[in-house]
Order: sequence, then structure tokens, then C-alpha cells
Amino acid sequence: MNTHATEQLLAAFAAFFPDTQIGSYVGGAILPGGGADIALIDPATGQRFLSYQDAGEQVTAAAAQAALEGQRTWAALSHAQRGRTMHAAGRLLREHIEPLAQLECMSAGKPIRDCRGEALRVAEMFEYYAGWADKVHGHVIPVPSGHLSFTRREPCGVLLQITPWNAPLFTCGWNVAPAICMGNAVILKPSELTPLSSLALASLIEKAGVPRGVLSVLAGFGHTTGQHALMNRAVKKVVFVGSPATGGKVAAAAAQRGIPCVLELGGKSANIVFEDAHLERAAIGAQAAIFGNAGQSCVAGSRLLVQRSIYERFVKMVADGAAQIQMGDPASAATDIGPIHNARQYQHVLDMIRSGLRDGAEVAQGCDGQPAEGGYWVRPTVLKNVHNRMDVAQTEIFGPVLVAIPFDTEEEAIAIANDSDFGLAGAVWTQDIGRAYRVASKVNAGTFWVNMYKVINVAAPFGGYGASGYGRSSGIEALHEYTQVKSVWVETAEKPVQAFGYAPSLDAAR
Repeated sequence: MNTHATEQLLAAFAAFFPDTQIGSYVGGAILPGGGADIALIDPATGQRFLSYQDAGEQVTAAAAQAALEGQRTWAALSHAQRGRTMHAAGRLLREHIEPLAQLECMSAGKPIRDCRGEALRVAEMFEYYAGWADKVHGHVIPVPSGHLSFTRREPCGVLLQITPWNAPLFTCGWNVAPAICMGNAVILKPSELTPLSSLALASLIEKAGVPRGVLSVLAGFGHTTGQHALMNRAVKKVVFVGSPATGGKVAAAAAQRGIPCVLELGGKSANIVFEDAHLERAAIGAQAAIFGNAGQSCVAGSRLLVQRSIYERFVKMVADGAAQIQMGDPASAATDIGPIHNARQYQHVLDMIRSGLRDGAEVAQGCDGQPAEGGYWVRPTVLKNVHNRMDVAQTEIFGPVLVAIPFDTEEEAIAIANDSDFGLAGAVWTQDIGRAYRVASKVNAGTFWVNMYKVINVAAPFGGYGASGYGRSSGIEALHEYTQVKSVWVETAEKPVQAFGYAPSLDAAR
């Protein structure tokens, strides 16, 4: 990123923080870190453009204290008051779509068109959950003993949410909105590579009336700041979005403390195309499924399963379409996909392409595993003649790399789709409604599409099977994740009723 672009990024950040200081957002203010320097890298050039200091233990402790105080204030409000405040937050987010999008584009390397859409979706998330704030409640239970028995849904308290670098603003809103809707406070630890848009969101919702401390954002490394937050006694539940390897470590650490987790992990989703599908639509859908955000999406349709009778024809259609996708400056409205976000991920994508070629795959279109010059660029790539036991068909690549696998029968397609540790998403393309239903019901995936791909909405539950995690992060199901159920019993008789063979003695208690 050149000097002018850095100045533009700082100008976008100044829309939320006039002094442009980068640090953690705690108790309504930016706190500088006390740890090691963290460099922010422009993925389009591979050059450092800003840096800040890891938050560290003291800032984390301050965030925990602010969260405890903010949660008490927030939970004491009526449900309707919380709903009105969240709706105000959604409205304020709508008024800041452009600076949010610019900040996300420049710091995360995402195309500006995508960033504008995602910023709008975040505003919608707060508006959606604003409507739920006074509608989640317990139940009266008709117990046979005649007592009044009812349940209450109460906040969990202080939550730690850890979000990734591939969609920092979107995953911030996706997780924070349902959590605070139910009266919780959130300590958010975004990726150390992309903290800026999360900091901006925290400042905006406080301007809308959310009490200080309800959302704190820790800017820092996972193994230092994140670990301090995970071990803090104030934290009562952990939500993690990211890789299976790190998710396993987070879950193990939470288990040692005896606190629950929600995990949204990786995917290797199967996009199944039958010979009776509308092929042009399916080809466009297959490209959107994998090449959006340069393939850096947990739900990417990275395994293209094609019926053998149309395999060569259809793969060529997808490959020809991939060649037309516009790569370039993320700030340009003409750009379809930008670079891979960071050097580590870039190297992994190249290594996986080379692995596939060594195992016998062929490049139908795109990159042969050789690095580009001047940034982390990988052309949209289609690998053909792949079988499902190849590493390239089993390991999440998280880049713009599609592996095309042939199949003969419906049963074989389902078997290949389920031959994976992951189970986040999947799709089928066919004009046979019976087949569509059968495949959708038999493929192991938390989200499944028919004749479409990658359509999600905050109102629908989202989460995975198997190694793709557990718990749900949207819809009403998310609100259940962010509450704990209390069972309340009330004596209603003038004299105690003998229940379960035991009658307490009042005299003995005196």
C-alpha cells in the first residue's frame, strides 16, 4: 500500500477515531497495547503499511472489568429498551456504510463492492435482533405435583468471541448482535491482522446508546491477548470462528475451565451437478461458490462433483468463466476478487495446488502453484481429473481453487460428498425435485442449497456438522446459544404437598 493509500485508510479510520490511534477499544476509549509490535500488511503489495502493539494482559483485564460493569447495566434494562437501542445501532451503522466499507476494503484486501454489501448486512443483523429482544422467554410447565414450575432464559454473562481475518466486519456483527440482544457483554478478539473494522463497529454501537463495556475489542495476538482473555474468570462462554486446528485448542482450554463453546470451523463443501441441471446457471453458481472473496470463505463450494456424462463439458464451462473474472485493485468497483489476505495463507494455497498436480490433477484454468510478483495474487483456478482421496480434495485450501471430481450415480455423489471430515455446507443442481430432496436430506451439512449457492440470511440458523464445528450462530437458534435456562419452582398450596415420596417437616426446620 503506497503512502497515499495509507493516508486514505487512516482517513477512513478517523471517521470513527479522530486521533487515528490504533489499540484496543475498552470502556469507550482506545487503549494502547503494551506488547510486541504487530504489522498490518497490504495483501495487494505484500508491504507493511501500519503497526500497533499487542494488547497484553493489563488491557485484557481492563476489558474484562469493563464487560462485567457494562453487562450489569445492559441486562438491567427492559428487553424492549435493549431492542430500541439495538435498532438505533442498526440505523447508525446504515449511516456509516461507506466509511465502514472503505476501512474493510483497505485493511482486509476485499473488493469494495463486497465490503459495501457486507456492511449493509451488519446493519441488518442489528435490526433483526432488535426485533427479537423482547420475544425470547421461558415456559410454564404443567408438573403433576401442582406446583408452579416455569423456566427463565437468562444471559450467559460475559462472552469471549474470537473472529477471523477473512470477513472481519461481517463476523463481528454476525456474532455480536445476537449475543448482546440477550443481555450479554462481549469481549471481541478479532484477528490481529484485521482489527480496524471491529474497532469502528464498537464505537458506533456505543454512540447509538449501548453502554460502555458491553462490547470491548482487543487488538492483539491469539497466543497472548486471546489466551489471557480465555483464562479470565469473567468469561463464561467462548465463541470461535476460524480453523479447526485453532478451534480445537480453544475448545480444550475452555473445557479445562468448564465453560462451553460455540465453534464455527472450516469446510470442504460439495457442490453437486447432475446431468439434468440447467448447466449455464450451475456453472455461474459454481464460480460464485468458490471464487467469491478469492475463495477465502468457510462455506466455499470447493469440491465440484459433476456427473460423468457432462464432466468435460461442464468443467470447461466453469474454467472458461473463471478466465473472465476480474482480479485487481480491491478499491476498484470493477474488481471481482482481490488477493489472498496474508503471506501464510498465500503459501498454503500455492502448496495445495502443487500437491494436487503431483497427485495427478490437471490445471483446467488458472494457477500452477508458482508465486506471483508484488502481492499475494492467485488466479481463479480449476483443477480437473481429481479423485476424492487426493489431499487437495480433503484439505481446506481457503483460496480460489476448485477441484472437479466426476461421479456416475446419485448414490456415488452422496458418498463422495460425505467422504469428508467437514460438514459445513453443500448444494445440488438438478431439475428433479425428488432427487434434490433425497440429496439434501442425505448429505451431512449444516446448510444445504438446491439450485443455488452461498445464499445466507441472519434469520436462518448457520453452523456445521463434524469437524466444521458445533452450535449455531444466527436465527433464533443463536439466541438459545446466548442464554442459559433456569428452572424455577414455586409452592402454591397452603400446606406442603408430598412429592416424590418425601414430605419436609416444617417443625424440624424451626
